[in-house]
Amino acid sequence: MIVFDYLMDIRKKKGAGYLPLIDPEKASDESFEAILDELRTADIDGILVGGSTLKSVDLDGVIKRIKSATEKPVIIFPGGHYQVSQEADAIFFLSLLSGRNPQFLIEEQVKAALSIKECSLETIPVAYLLIESGNRTSVECVSRTKSLPRDNIDQIVSHALAGKYFGMKMCYMDGGSGAKQSVPEEVIKTVKEETSLPLIIGGGIRDSKEAAKKVKAGADFIVTGSIIEKTPYLLKEFTQSIHNE
Repeated sequence: MIVFDYLMDIRKKKGAGYLPLIDPEKASDESFEAILDELRTADIDGILVGGSTLKSVDLDGVIKRIKSATEKPVIIFPGGHYQVSQEADAIFFLSLLSGRNPQFLIEEQVKAALSIKECSLETIPVAYLLIESGNRTSVECVSRTKSLPRDNIDQIVSHALAGKYFGMKMCYMDGGSGAKQSVPEEVIKTVKEETSLPLIIGGGIRDSKEAAKKVKAGADFIVTGSIIEKTPYLLKEFTQSIHNE
């Protein structure tokens, strides 16, 4: 299965897809087992695995445990070059275009390239944009970059277009883990109109109604992380809302 084609098929058939995010560093928590239980029955469309901190974890083992609970594709959402696994189905090949730190624009990608090739891992080129969310998030701290101002839509559109012209297949706009505010609907709507790129939206989405608003504005895929760690039973509720069931 080509994961990108699968995602585009989900987008076409369901209108939007749901990709819950699992932080591998928290795989030993009780909440992880609860999440696995919910994954067995929730109609999610795939799982993202990754985190922004630099701690080394048994990524292979975490992905194997996830795959024991679901047949949906597991996609790595890498926080660094070390987050590569042959157990995954694909990897978002991210470039943090919203920042100007060369480490996350190109250096981490170069370090990961040979490992990705050795794993024969499908790569999905993604323009990654951090959007101001009302507080400084962990990804801003780790990447040592600033988010794009949430009220400067032209600047956000310009960054998304740059990603498109680089040949990136998707655009991921993220408020960051634990964001106080999610990506504004007006930003989603305008970026979608101006770029036509498939949009992934994450960060600060705390309930299913808010997720539905993002989809209505033009989001193609919704990502939630922190809220699912705290309340795994919401997986089904988010799924139904995003799929408009």
